[in-house]
Amino acid sequence: MEDLGKRLTGNVKALEEAAAGEETTLISAVTLLFEKAIAQAFPIVPESLEKSRWLVVQATSDAKHGDYQCNSAMAIHKILKDKVVSHALAGVADAPKAPRDVSARIVECIPKNKVLLKTEIAGPGFINIFLDPAFIAESFAKILKNGPQPPASQPQEVVVDFSSPNIAKEMHVGHLRSTIIGESICRVLEFCGHRVHRINHVGDWGTQFGMLINHLRTAYPNFHEQPPNISDLTTFYKEAKKRFDEDAEFKEASRTSVVTLQAGDPYSLQCWKALCDVSRIQFQMVYDRLECAGLVEQGESFYNSRIPDVVKELTAKGMVEESDGAKIIQCGKQFPLMAVKSDGGYGYDSTDLTAVKYRLQEMKADRVIYVTDAGQSEHFEMIFHAAKRAGWCEGGARLDHVPFGLVLGDDKKKFKTRSGEVTKLVDLLDEAVTRSLTHLRERMNTEGSTTQMAEGDLEEASRRIGYGCVKYADLRQHRISDYQFSYDKMLDLKGNTAVYLMYSYARITSIKARAGVKLQDLANVLPSVQHPKEYQLVLHILKFPEVVERVADTLLPHLICEFLYDTAEKFNDFYRDCHVIGDPLQSQRLVICEVVAAVMKKGMSLLGITPLEKI
Repeated sequence: MEDLGKRLTGNVKALEEAAAGEETTLISAVTLLFEKAIAQAFPIVPESLEKSRWLVVQATSDAKHGDYQCNSAMAIHKILKDKVVSHALAGVADAPKAPRDVSARIVECIPKNKVLLKTEIAGPGFINIFLDPAFIAESFAKILKNGPQPPASQPQEVVVDFSSPNIAKEMHVGHLRSTIIGESICRVLEFCGHRVHRINHVGDWGTQFGMLINHLRTAYPNFHEQPPNISDLTTFYKEAKKRFDEDAEFKEASRTSVVTLQAGDPYSLQCWKALCDVSRIQFQMVYDRLECAGLVEQGESFYNSRIPDVVKELTAKGMVEESDGAKIIQCGKQFPLMAVKSDGGYGYDSTDLTAVKYRLQEMKADRVIYVTDAGQSEHFEMIFHAAKRAGWCEGGARLDHVPFGLVLGDDKKKFKTRSGEVTKLVDLLDEAVTRSLTHLRERMNTEGSTTQMAEGDLEEASRRIGYGCVKYADLRQHRISDYQFSYDKMLDLKGNTAVYLMYSYARITSIKARAGVKLQDLANVLPSVQHPKEYQLVLHILKFPEVVERVADTLLPHLICEFLYDTAEKFNDFYRDCHVIGDPLQSQRLVICEVVAAVMKKGMSLLGITPLEKI
């Protein structure tokens, strides 16, 4: 027991050293205090078991029970009753007989601090935690000085694979979710200090290119001298597909064209490049509208020359089997991965295996994230299984699939135009801007309206609102869920919409403008937290880094949307009950307005939304 005591003393000392650093989230500051208290009160517990089994601190859902709650007592009491642990405690005076006794011992051992005002033991042993308002006010004032801060994290190399349209096909609503969700995830991870590589894994290789090249070659024989206008990719693709389906000779020639292309024929490569170049122009029109920058194209063709070596490596590791002329990799599923097809060609499986190896070993990624529809979940589960089996994840590299549901129309089926065509993403975004502009004009023309804008400002506002509404309507959903697309709902001034957030943000900026107080005049002012609505709003804002931390881990952007909506609701409650301009507490409440606006702006930027100072 003497050696054990030395190790436990060392554990407590390490915790004390960790506590010397400033915590970036409220919950981490509170959790560290209780971790130290438990290590002091019951040193055998942290020595014996993983922290997740005995350290449980979470925010309360009801303010009357405090701000946070420690629910460790029941788990610790159960651990102490374990035969091995109880034997080690034999003869120890005042051994706890019930969970409430455990809680009392923990509370006694909480170190002196400036974080907690008080604690209360409730029920069978819950410890209700009340934060010190002075600590809350000081922490809030730091945001005014330093701006919204991310949670503490160790910087990593992160690859995010998202958007991934197909060459020679215009982007449609099916690409909406991958692009919007992927961009938001990138912004969150960058805010947390990670080096993020945005990768666009476009479909630019495979059997469809034989069809497209053959159509280009036969329908436009003077392609080199007089290239056709193939800017309407949808029409061009349909023409080629129709010939492929109806003309057996064309189909066979198309298959030959694939082989010619993959063999490096200069003419075929020139046709392929022309199709890729036109497609990139079309894609960029969408990315510009969505403010999605920095995407680096690494399409299927990028990996093609690397595939044979990967197959050779996996074969040498005993992972590849022969099956009916094909080379397969079993991954414990109904169907295997196809390393090499029976005709000797390569498909999605071999490309994705090569891509994950390249990202882990050549890009040196600590984490690789794939943002695709939920239908590909099993595919990536198998790819990850094979990558781990091959030893490519050694060193703790993390592989994440970020699945998402469908975008549905009014009929609750896949979103399409009235004619049954798949909706082009450019058209969808332009329609959102047009409707937004109509809404703004209607508000300006309403009798008694104070909203007036110059034409240029009106058009810019309609773009920000239109694009912002499309993004927010998507991101506010739990990504795994299907959601029903509705312009009317997303442009509603009431409820959980981007418009509501933007108007709430604009209201705060107008309060600041009417007050006429400069930011430097508030530099040394602490916010008022006397009124319950003040305290609730200030405490809520301080939880922003906690939300960001959860999103960085779970890759669920809707948590930021929930936080922003709650922020707007709490601010409106505060503004209703607490006068700002002309009140004796004006300066203290203007600090609240400044910080709330800054955090809302940062939160919206993480979603890819640019708010308006005035609407």
